[in-house]
Amino acid sequence: MRNALMLLPLALALAATPAFAQDRVSIDKVNGSIHAEAGKTYGSLETVNGSIRIDADVQARSAETVNGSIRVGDGAQVGDLETVNGSIHTGQRVRIDGDIETVNGGIFVDRGGAVSGGVETVNGAIGLVDTDVGRGIETVNGDVTVGVGSHVRGGILVEKPNVQFLNMRKRDPRIVIGPNAQVDGPLVFKRPVVLYVHDTAKVGSITGATAQRFSTPTPPAAP
Repeated sequence: MRNALMLLPLALALAATPAFAQDRVSIDKVNGSIHAEAGKTYGSLETVNGSIRIDADVQARSAETVNGSIRVGDGAQVGDLETVNGSIHTGQRVRIDGDIETVNGGIFVDRGGAVSGGVETVNGAIGLVDTDVGRGIETVNGDVTVGVGSHVRGGILVEKPNVQFLNMRKRDPRIVIGPNAQVDGPLVFKRPVVLYVHDTAKVGSITGATAQRFSTPTPPAAP
């Protein structure tokens, strides 16, 4: 009887293992979209040609695609989010334990978002609403909106594009630091930008641009 009682915890653990392993399954595709179902737990989600949809309250180690968008539902918790040709959009109260990166596509993080890493794109807008970012924002050709109540640690960097793209672009990137937003660290602009900073916002040192202050809920419309 004593031996049986000693073996009981081990038996229960072994019985639970297959179900846990199934919940942590990773998905790896070449062609096709991925759907992570609500409330479940996954490993890595990877595809080459296809989008990735992560439902509400999902936990996943990471999500990565080449040609496709990534959408994350409310309350989800994931690691790195990466795509090359596609946008990345997260719902409310999403926790990103890593970076958000895209090359050709926009990034949007909704209210209550928390990104432990950085947010980076090359050709695409970045928008944050009431979101915390741990390691800054980088872009080359995209507009940036650090929206109401957001907090960016690590500053903002806008890199200089190659000469060919600079000649093709019709307007300079628009950088907005909104009401009650805060950017710790330097704001460095290696190319011309239009910079708007709300009267209630707090920012670090600014290099390469002159801030235009505004006090309305949104900045002036583009000319």
